[in-house]
Amino acid sequence: MRKAELIMALVLGVFSAYMMWKSAELPIGWIPDEGPGGGAFPFWLSAGMLACCTWIIVRWIRRTTAVSRSEEPYMDPAAVYLFAMVAGSITVMIGLIHFIGVYFAVPLFLVFYLRMLGNHSWVSTGSITVAAPVVTFFFFEIALRITLPKGYTEPLFYPLYDMFL
Repeated sequence: MRKAELIMALVLGVFSAYMMWKSAELPIGWIPDEGPGGGAFPFWLSAGMLACCTWIIVRWIRRTTAVSRSEEPYMDPAAVYLFAMVAGSITVMIGLIHFIGVYFAVPLFLVFYLRMLGNHSWVSTGSITVAAPVVTFFFFEIALRITLPKGYTEPLFYPLYDMFL
């Protein structure tokens, strides 16, 4: 697992740097009377991800985490199973977005991921599952005025648009 942690941190770090470079082709600063430039959010999210990858590598070098001290094989059966479960559930979530929209597919994924795979309490799972789509809706639909896919559930959102827009 130690080797897997380093490889993933390096791969994600390279992708982060690439995303920063590509998003810097658009304005990343504040545009007067418009708001953040088209590349601002991708740039700063990628910068945050690069910082996290760097921190993972530093912790790997120092061997401060259990994974960084692990001598287990690169891909043991438990890791393969967990990878398959996460990749499969993300694939199902992406497929459901077309039918039930982001605001229902993401909570279903979160319930599965947090409760079934992460063994978190129902209180934590419920709080995050309810908060995530609400915060996402207000951030994208109301603050940024970017509509996300709602699938066949779109009529349920009409009252919210009337209230806030």
